[in-house]
Amino acid sequence: MTIDDFIVRVARQEDACYAQTICDEMAESAKARGTGIARRTPEYVAAKIREGKAVIALHRDGTWAGFSYIETWGHGDYVANSGLIVNPQFRKMGLAKAIKVKTFFLSLKLFPGAKLFGLTTGLAVMKINNELGYSPVTYGELTDDNHFWKGCESCVNYEILTSKKRLNCLCTAMLFDPVRDKPKIECPDDPDLK
Repeated sequence: MTIDDFIVRVARQEDACYAQTICDEMAESAKARGTGIARRTPEYVAAKIREGKAVIALHRDGTWAGFSYIETWGHGDYVANSGLIVNPQFRKMGLAKAIKVKTFFLSLKLFPGAKLFGLTTGLAVMKINNELGYSPVTYGELTDDNHFWKGCESCVNYEILTSKKRLNCLCTAMLFDPVRDKPKIECPDDPDLK
């Protein structure tokens, strides 16, 4: 099996049927890794899908393979690509990168001028972010929107974050500022991203 066996695209209304599966896998993955991930409900994930603010990967046979969604913070000044998850049976095939690339360019299209950021403990995600053009930054360069930081409450490291007054934690903060930065890779040839 190769990356060519998958379709990675902007999620559509009918993909909302995968919301429960996506949430279950996010929870299982966070538990297996012993790291935090902001918990989302199937209703929340389905809403992101219906709003066109998500990317989904499907095996050509229709099996759910991966997902990521977009959230905005600070009145649209900041955008986070969140919830990146790949079905365990399809890992190590390049799907995470393919999903992240589409989500990155969809974010730039939907929210031109917004700063894209992320928090992660995952080396693979840090590497992908770097390949896209993100740079490591201090937490002070991220959104100060309290609703964003509320999402960290479900993380096993939340006490560390609050004890440090949200100035740092175990996650690495990364930022892409389209005013200052240029993507390091080409936008995929996809009409949904133009």
